[in-house]
Amino acid sequence: MNIVAMVGRITKDLELKKLSEGRVQSSFILAVNRNFKNQKGEVEADFVLCTVWGKVAENTVKYCGKGSLVGVNGRIQSRTYEREDGTRVFVTEVVADEVRFLATKQRTDNSSPRTDPLPPPPAEFHQPKEEEVVAHA
Repeated sequence: MNIVAMVGRITKDLELKKLSEGRVQSSFILAVNRNFKNQKGEVEADFVLCTVWGKVAENTVKYCGKGSLVGVNGRIQSRTYEREDGTRVFVTEVVADEVRFLATKQRTDNSSPRTDPLPPPPAEFHQPKEEEVVAHA
C-alpha cells in the first residue's frame, strides 16, 4: 500500500507548467514539522518534493502562495534520470491526488493570478472546520 498524508507549508510561490501534450503540472516543496524538538529545543522540519497534475495543479497555483498551510494526500514515487554530464539523479517525490487548503496566503511575487480579497476555493476542495485548522497549525 502506498499512501501519504501530510500537512505543511509551501516554501515558495508555485508555477504552472504546460506540457506539450496539453497536460498541466506544478511542483512544490512542502515543509512538514516533525513531532518532536531537537536537543536545542527547536522543532525541525522535513522538506518534501510534491507534484500535482491537472485541475489540482491549476487550483493549487491559483489559490496558494508561499507560506500557505495545506494538507496533501497522495503516493510516493521514485524515478531516475541522467544529466547531460552522465550523472545519474535519483528523485523521490509525493504525487498528490488531493490538496486541501487549510490557511492560504497571497503570492509574494507580482504575478499574482488572483485578486484581493482571496476568493473562496472551488467546491471540490475540503473546507476545514476551525478545530481542524487549530489541530494542524
